[in-house]
Amino acid sequence: MNHYPGNQANRNLTKPQLEKQGMENQGPDKGSLMTKNSRLATAFITTTAISGLAMLAGSELNMSALHHYQFLSLLVLGAVTSRAKVKLPGIDGTMSVNLPFIMIAAAQLSLFETLMVALVSAALQSIPKRGGTFQAVKVLFNTSTIVLASGVAAILLHNDWLRAMHYSGTVALTAACGMFFLVNTLPVATIIAITEGTGMMRIWSSIVHLSFPYYVACTGITSMVTMVSQHVGWQVPLAVLPVMLLMYRCYQGYFEPQAADAKPLAQAAAAAR
Repeated sequence: MNHYPGNQANRNLTKPQLEKQGMENQGPDKGSLMTKNSRLATAFITTTAISGLAMLAGSELNMSALHHYQFLSLLVLGAVTSRAKVKLPGIDGTMSVNLPFIMIAAAQLSLFETLMVALVSAALQSIPKRGGTFQAVKVLFNTSTIVLASGVAAILLHNDWLRAMHYSGTVALTAACGMFFLVNTLPVATIIAITEGTGMMRIWSSIVHLSFPYYVACTGITSMVTMVSQHVGWQVPLAVLPVMLLMYRCYQGYFEPQAADAKPLAQAAAAAR
C-alpha cells in the first residue's frame, strides 16, 4: 500500500505558504500546531528512510549467489503489477497487486533479491499516472516502508525455528505476511495521523477494513505457489499474473466509484480547514 505524506489540498504549496495559510485560517495556536506536525512528519519520514537504507545495506553485506532466472522473473512481474493500482476510497493512498510476487520473492530468494524486487515494485507504484505530479518524498517514503516490510517478512520466512514448527512452512508464512501487513500499514496510518491531525488508530482501522482481505488472499496465493514451485520450478509465478490482473479489475470496479464519490467530500473538508 502506498501513501503520499501530506495534506491533499496543500501539496503544491511551499512550507512558508503552508504556515501562512495556517496562521490566517486557523489562528496562532493551530498555525503553530501545523508547523509542529510538519516537523514531526519530516522526522518520521527521515527515520523510515534511514531504517530502509540500513536494511538494504545489511542485505548487501550478506548477499549470496543470485537466483538469476527466478529473480528476474519476479522482478519483472512485480514491476508490471505495480502499475495496476487502485485509489483507496477515503484514504490518500493506493493499492497495487504486486504483493504476491514480493512475498514469493521473500519465500524463495535471498534477502537482497527480495529487497530489490520490493524496491523496484514500490518505486514504480509511487510514480503517478498520466497527469499526476511526481513527488520525491512520496517515492522515498513508500519505497522505504515496503523495503522494511519485505525485509522483515523475508527474515521470518527463513527463520529455522519458525520453519521447524510446521513442515510446509505455514507458520513462518503466516507470521511473515502478518508482519508485512503491520510494518506496511502502521507507518502509513502514522504519517496520515501526523499530517492530517487525526487519530492514528481510527485511520489504521480504515486501512485494515479496506486492505486486509487482499492480504489474506495474497498469503494463500503465496502458499500455493511456494508448494507447487518445489515440484514444478521457478516458472510457476508466471501463472499467477493473470489471476492478479483479474483481481485488479475487480478491485478497480469496486473501489474507484467509491473513491470518486469521496473526493468532493475530502476537498470540501480540506477547504474548510
